[in-house]
Order: sequence, then structure tokens, then C-alpha cells
Amino acid sequence: MKKGFYNLLRANFLVSRDAVKNWRFIVFCTALAIIMIASSHSAEKKVHEIAELHNEVRELRSEFVERRSALMKIKMESTITRKLGASGVGPSETPPYKIKVNITE
Repeated sequence: MKKGFYNLLRANFLVSRDAVKNWRFIVFCTALAIIMIASSHSAEKKVHEIAELHNEVRELRSEFVERRSALMKIKMESTITRKLGASGVGPSETPPYKIKVNITE
């Protein structure tokens, strides 16, 4: 057992006659590790991008609600009357009436 451990520490398995098999396996394992690390980084990058986009959507949604409520306040009849009252324009005292046109040939 001591001899096997010392051979492992000296890396005799890399320089022996059948070392080609060992080197192929080591290169294969290294390539798999590199692919796994790259895949992990890619997935993590996408997760961060999704979180960033989610925050942006929340901000845009709140801005939309804020602007919609501001528009509703601006469109109110009382707001329009108040703003146009300074220039002398006010609501009509008489209601509008419908004009009907009968076209006969």
C-alpha cells in the first residue's frame, strides 16, 4: 500500500507504458470540467439578466400607473374648467342639441 501511495504521489501513472490511456482520461475529464464551468457561468449570467429585466418591468409598471392616474386627473371636467376659467372659457349653460339631417333623393 505504501508503494502504491508513493507511486501516486510521484505520478508514475503518467509516465508508465500505458500512460496514453491515463492522459486521454485526464484530458477528457478536464474538457468536461471546462464545459461544466462555462455552462454554469452562462446560466448564472442569464439569471442575473432575468432579475435585472424583472426589476425594470416593475419600475416601468409603476411609472405607467403613475402616469395613467395623472392623465385621469388632467382629463377630469373640474380640472379642465379650472384651467380654462382663467382665460374666460367656461362650461355651456345650455345643453347641446342633436341635429338630424334627412337626406332624400
